[in-house]
Amino acid sequence: MNNKSLLGTIIRFVVSAVVLLLVGWFLPGIRVAGFTGALAGAIVIAILGYIAETLLGKNISPRSRGIVGFVTAAIVIYLAQFIIPNMLSVSLLGALLAALVIGLIDAFVPTELR
Repeated sequence: MNNKSLLGTIIRFVVSAVVLLLVGWFLPGIRVAGFTGALAGAIVIAILGYIAETLLGKNISPRSRGIVGFVTAAIVIYLAQFIIPNMLSVSLLGALLAALVIGLIDAFVPTELR
């Protein structure tokens, strides 16, 4: 991994953490324990999303969000709370709302740096 891709990955996680922190602040049903919790949540969500995409195929990736991608994102967000329980707390409604908002943000602000 070269310095440019490493910096891009770090920036992507920081931006994802800020988005998760904002989502937790504005939406009911999701609680994030500060920036550290948001960063940990962003990393766990990215890892779970990668695993889901590997198992289920590219049709559930952020680039081809349909109903399957939306539901998968909500499940990934919901499951992340069990991996980092003291940093992230999500209800089913919170996971659905967070998946919707994050999907909308991802549609307008791509998370991949080119």
